Amino acid sequence: MSAETKNRYIEAVGRRKTAIARVRITPSTKTSFVVNDKDVKEYFVTEDLQSIAQEALSKSEIAEKFTVTVQVMGGGIHAQAEAVRHGLSRTLVERDEVVKNTLKKLGFLKRDSRQVERK
Repeated sequence: MSAETKNRYIEAVGRRKTAIARVRITPSTKTSFVVNDKDVKEYFVTEDLQSIAQEALSKSEIAEKFTVTVQVMGGGIHAQAEAVRHGLSRTLVERDEVVKNTLKKLGFLKRDSRQVERK
């Protein structure tokens, strides 16, 4: 991999219900996670939502550090966290095919398309 290719970002879209997350990862010297121009701890206020959003990074066990930038819209806060996890998983697989099996077994690469049924 050339230096120019190594420093380029990778982008993917994650979805859950009506929430859509556009996730972008860039190799970096330290890990940072920004959602809608706020820190992940500021945007997802509960520990549970923070762990859902960052689960793909922790479970994939990639030694590299990334700057993760996310634009998320639609849906509720929980669906948004799951959409972020889905998009992040897709970017990590695009970056390194080795993690595909791990993330696939955990179900992070499958889009949960269940919607609220109309009355």
